[in-house]
Amino acid sequence: MGFTRRDFLTRVGQVGGYSAAFASMQVLGLMPMKGEQWKAIEAPPNSGKGTKVVVLGGGIGGLVSAYELRKLGYDVTVLEARSRPGGRVWTGRNGDKIEFADGTTQTIAWKDGNYQNIGAGRIPSIHWTILKYCRELNVQLEVEVNTTRSSLLQNDNANGGVPITQRRVEADTRGHISELLAKCVLQGALDQDLSPEDKNRMFAFLNSYGDLDRANKYVGGSHGLGRSGWKIPPAAGKQVGVVEPPLDMKTLLDANFWANLLFTEEFPQQATMMQCVGGNDRIPYAFAKSLGNVVQYSSPVTSFKRIAKGVSVTYTQGGKEKNIEAAYCIVALPFEILKKIPNDLSAPYQAAVNGSTPSGYYKIAWESRRFWEQDYNIYGGLSFLSQGPSPLWYPSANLMAPTGVFVAGYMEEQGTPFFDMTMEQKFAESRKSVEKLHPGHGAELTNPIYFSWRRMKWNEASWIHNWGGGRTGYNTLIEADGPYYFAGDTVSNINAWMEGAALSAKRVVQMISDKVKTASIATPTKSTFDS
Repeated sequence: MGFTRRDFLTRVGQVGGYSAAFASMQVLGLMPMKGEQWKAIEAPPNSGKGTKVVVLGGGIGGLVSAYELRKLGYDVTVLEARSRPGGRVWTGRNGDKIEFADGTTQTIAWKDGNYQNIGAGRIPSIHWTILKYCRELNVQLEVEVNTTRSSLLQNDNANGGVPITQRRVEADTRGHISELLAKCVLQGALDQDLSPEDKNRMFAFLNSYGDLDRANKYVGGSHGLGRSGWKIPPAAGKQVGVVEPPLDMKTLLDANFWANLLFTEEFPQQATMMQCVGGNDRIPYAFAKSLGNVVQYSSPVTSFKRIAKGVSVTYTQGGKEKNIEAAYCIVALPFEILKKIPNDLSAPYQAAVNGSTPSGYYKIAWESRRFWEQDYNIYGGLSFLSQGPSPLWYPSANLMAPTGVFVAGYMEEQGTPFFDMTMEQKFAESRKSVEKLHPGHGAELTNPIYFSWRRMKWNEASWIHNWGGGRTGYNTLIEADGPYYFAGDTVSNINAWMEGAALSAKRVVQMISDKVKTASIATPTKSTFDS
């Protein structure tokens, strides 16, 4: 059997990971992917006039739903349990209060101007929909530095536990892999179904990609490029640069750095990444400003049910029970909250919601002198550890300011010993991670905040792992249950991203618009009967 391009790329991916496979695809002339482009909702202006819709939840899914519905003339009300918009899209600032469902509270005490995106932290350039809304609502964006070759990778079981710069691991890994693949090309192992032209292209590519010398060996910076960094940096006068000696393949394999090294090769993590100037909650606040009193805050839903004309929703506001009726209801609530609200969803929908599995990611953020910039030349990006709270996520905003807030631990904690630790123990473990990567700087950390959406009031999950019934449950929830429609990243194939919530909301508005159009055609006007 011949050795095809698919076989070859599979081997490259197995050995070299996403980076080598993706680059090989480009060399062989294969097209890269791109995201879902903006699509306008197909409905006439004012087509929703006279139709009332109630939206449960003021996260991105609920806000986008209301925003698009109002454009079409619908009478919309958003019921939001919190005193702010955005759901998981929240930025913590000085004086903000974090309240967990069990009553535990923390108050942020950072310097004015310092902040942390406690929820959504980045916006990929391929997320066309959320970026379109940023333009439309005049939300200013800046680059989010998602990766830097100056960041660090650390494993207690490799290199004596001493951190290694990402540039060194990246360059040495590529070099060793390219040397191995170059040997395959030279020995004719790929000749059968790869054309001579393909072979020549790949051979030239491997020499460049892996920085090999004329003998097709990787000896570390053989072309004088200094990809892995300099042991002695080039300078003025007679100081010639001396590159770092290459790490051997066994060290790299033992370190198991692959996943962390290649995370930015995942489609939604690829450059360019962006963030809102001043914090990502600028997006929901811009929606809320546009919607005005359409959004009713501090109004938690207590029940909802069908009535002859659509739905009836009960909620509390100002200590009083209130009720609202509408033709349609968009459910954009976190599933862990929805599970607790009496409702009359049909059995398959109940099963999909109640059987869903929540995630429990946490973040620990510290305020400190910006030692990562001043002492390590790290500006943005992430450093990773193989043991303990990880990663360290350095801020991309306010570069070169005296102080900043960075994350030291952003992981799933459910099912781990970390979940049952006290808050002080969590802070101690986080400080240890900082100390491993930046010895001596753990003592500089101040004003820690531990944040867990799994514990957060009105959320109780960061996102969901799966739906009850798996894909069957998902396929149920993306269809209408009578007057009920579901919106949010929870019911999208881009789970845990603002883009998923926005696309889901637009889809629901299109479904309601189509339903209203069909109903208007099926119900002739009085003048039609008279004719």
